[in-house]
Parts: sequence; structure tokens; C-alpha cells
Amino acid sequence: MTTNSQTIRLTTAQAVVKYLSVQHSVADGIRRRLVPAALGIFGHGNVAGLGQAFDEMADDMPFIQGRHEQYMAHISTAFAKASRRQAVLAVTASIGPGALNLVTAAGLATVNRLPLLLLPGDTYATRHQGPVLQQLEHPIEADATVNDAFRPVSRFFDRITRPEQLLTALPQAMRVLTSPTDTGAVVISLPQDVQSHAYDFPAEFFEPRDWKVRRPLPDPEEVDDVARLIRSAHRPVIIAGGGIHYSDAHAALEALAGQVGIPVVETFGGKGAVTKDEWWQVGGVGLEGNFASNALVKQADLVLNVGTRLTDFATGSQSIFQNPEVRFASLNIVDADTRKQGATGILADARLGLEALAQALEGHSTSEAWQDTVQTEKTGWAPIRSKWLDADTAYNPEDHPDAPVTDAVLTQPQLIGLMQEHARSGDTVIAAAGGAPGDLQKVWDATGNRHCHLEFGFSCMGYEIAAGMGVRLAEGNNDNRVVTFIGDGTFLMAPTEILTAAQEGSTSRSSCPKTTATKSSTGYR
Repeated sequence: MTTNSQTIRLTTAQAVVKYLSVQHSVADGIRRRLVPAALGIFGHGNVAGLGQAFDEMADDMPFIQGRHEQYMAHISTAFAKASRRQAVLAVTASIGPGALNLVTAAGLATVNRLPLLLLPGDTYATRHQGPVLQQLEHPIEADATVNDAFRPVSRFFDRITRPEQLLTALPQAMRVLTSPTDTGAVVISLPQDVQSHAYDFPAEFFEPRDWKVRRPLPDPEEVDDVARLIRSAHRPVIIAGGGIHYSDAHAALEALAGQVGIPVVETFGGKGAVTKDEWWQVGGVGLEGNFASNALVKQADLVLNVGTRLTDFATGSQSIFQNPEVRFASLNIVDADTRKQGATGILADARLGLEALAQALEGHSTSEAWQDTVQTEKTGWAPIRSKWLDADTAYNPEDHPDAPVTDAVLTQPQLIGLMQEHARSGDTVIAAAGGAPGDLQKVWDATGNRHCHLEFGFSCMGYEIAAGMGVRLAEGNNDNRVVTFIGDGTFLMAPTEILTAAQEGSTSRSSCPKTTATKSSTGYR
């Protein structure tokens, strides 16, 4: 590495690591490292370039050696989700199988609109060495490599064939990572020879840079249109999605629901959107929703969707909207989602949009009849839920004909009941595939800051153990407990990152690193 007043001579790999180490996200005035650390496995295609760079710059970019590429990326995705999309861990892999192992994780992140930064190695850009080990020889596309498989499952993809291409590629990557509307998997494909090519980069390229996480303002006309629909509705319902979490819109949602008297039901991604146990807080909705939530949505003549993509599990494949007069409104930061179901839309940040709606609806309240119906449905569900969760009783088909018959000593809902009994404020339970997410969606009480981290946008088996480490890393040194709730299939698929967690001390809260997010601090400790 050589420097003068205008340039710094670095390899491509060194430039990537140095650049990432000085990027910051800024949300609501809080500044934090955007990429505070990296994970990876080194081998054919990334050891000589990125391996050297991460070793040389370990003080600026801490590195975690993982065990499997897909699950390292799941660690990063869960870290980003727990960090409310304001920070992400970079992940590198070797070429061929190592890189392709990241593709599933890229799909998961993109589907769930979570930032993920992938740095897979690639075949030689100069080609005269080829065909090299693990190279794809396409019969009609000579420049194709296995890394092209990332293109349909990523929000940004670039293959770096010259060092100076980083000058435009890396800022674009940071833009996507910090964009509430465009975020997802970001892939910077790095041919193994180009990683070690040196270039005189402008020194200013490596100055610390802030990326503001924007909050688009709602259009007053759109707010008025939705407010008129709510005023004219007799049985309105709010379906809250994951956008509530990423916008930190919990208080705004609770204020609107309490002020107007609108029941709130939650998608898988929106689980825990309401932090208080109020009469209008009803719980999970959809195919795996509880009886009360689904009963209310079936009656609704207006459904306001906030921060949700409305997948088939949330809507029961559109079957839960049974009122022939039902109309739809939507508040979302993504334009396409504001238009689903022919909704009257507000294109805006969830928190700002909810606050604007509350102001526009000042003095309005739903009828006592509708509020009574909400409380009746919620009260009717409570004893059924309690029966399901009671570890001292077994299912009685005569009492609950819809419940499954089992001779298990302890049923899955009863196990959830035990976890619920011992859950404390700040704790997180994680599930992704199989029956666990559905049962948690139905019966877990996520109020009181008892987080329920459900990956059900992709329902990816093997996510949970890695996600536990990602959440632990995001939370840092505190007393909160992180519980991964999985079935035997997921454990058999992906137990490897248990070793990584032990290696990094993630099972010991006192030794777990954390990001420091303050108005002045930039460090990773």
C-alpha cells in the first residue's frame, strides 16, 4: 500500500475492505457502522486477494470464520433484520460451490427486503488460465460464470473486471443496502485475479461517508383519501407488516389504533408490531392466524394494509376477505405494494404515514358495536389459546374438535407455552420453516418487547440456528436471551454454525461483539 496526497495504491480487495470500513448509515440522527464486520470461508478464488485484505485490515474490519456459506449469509441477514436494516455483515466465499451456496441466502434476503452484502470470488477475468477448476463453460455465453445465478435473486449485481470499476460499483451497492425501497441482496462478484490487481485509487474515495436512511413524506391528498375511507367504514381492520418494525412505527400504529378504535392484526413479518396488550391488539392473521384475527378480517368492510407485501399466507390466498363490500387501503414505502388489491394507497414511510392519518382522523372513532365485536372475538379466543399452551393438559378432541389428536407427552404449542411463560422483555424467539412459525404466529404474545423473529417470506429451512447468531451479534453485550425454535429437519440440515457461535463466544453474552450506534460513535467493539 502506497499513498500520496491525491491517491492510495491498493489492490482491488484491499480497496473493497478499506471502503466498507468507513461507510455509515444514519437513521433519525443515529449514526452507525453500515458494515461493522465480515464473515467468510477462504479457498480457491478468494484467499489470495480478499483473504490477504481482511487479514491486513482486521483492526478496521473484524472477521468471523464460518462453516458454511449459506448459513454465514443467514447470520448476516438476521443481523440486518435485528438491526432494523441499518447495518449488515459482509460475506465472502470462494468460486464455484462456495459462491453458489450463497444463492439461496440471496433469495431469502431479497424476498424479505433485507440488506445482504455478498462478495463471492469468480473465475479469472483474463481467461488465459482457463478453464480453471470449478469454472462453468457455457456453450454460447463465453463470459458466463456460476455467479450469474445471483442475478435474478439480487437487487444489485456487478462483476468487477477492472479495479477502477469499484469507484462506481461500491457507492451503488451502499445505496441499495440503505434504500428502504430497493434493498435486498447486493452481490459484488470479484474475479480471483482482479482481486490482487493494484490501482491508484483517489484518496477521497476512502473518506468516511454517511448514507441516510430516508423517510418519504406522505402526500396530503393520499392521506385524505384513505382517511375518508376510514371515516365511512363500519368495520375497519389494520393488517400490520414488517414495515412497522423497520420504520420504528410501533408508537404511531398504537396511537392511531387506540385513537380511532381500529383492531390491529399482524402478518408473520409484522409479529410484534403492537407492543402493548390492548383491546384492539388481536394478533396473527392469515392461514396460520388465530381465530379472532381471521374472524374480524372476514367481517371487515375496510382493510388498511401497512408495511406488508400481502403474501398468500397473510391473506389465506385472499380467502379471508369475505365481506362482499370490502375495500382496501394501503400504506407502504414500495409503490407496487400500495396498489395491490386495487387499494387506495399512501406511498410513504409507515411512521410518517400513520402519524398523518391520526391527525387527519382527529375526533373520529369507530362505533361501539364494532369495538364490542372486537373485544368479544378476542375474549373468545383467549381460553382456546390458553388450552393450547397449557403444559399440564393434553388435547381433548371432544373439547376442541379442530385440534390435532396426538399422544405426545408435550405438544409443540405446549412447549411454546413454557417458553412464553419464561419469556422476558428483550428476549427473542426465532423460527423459519415447518410448523413452528405457524404456531408462533397463532399463539405467541409478542407484546411487552418479547420479540418473535419469523422468517416466513422464504420459509427457508436451515435459517434459524444461523439467525440466532446474527441476532446475538446485533444485540451485543446485554442480558437478552435468543432462542432458536426448530424441528429436526432444520437441525440436521444446518447445525454447523453452532460451532461458529461457540468460536465467537456468541453463547456467552459477555464476549459477544456489538455495533455502537450513537449520534457520534462509529466503532465496532
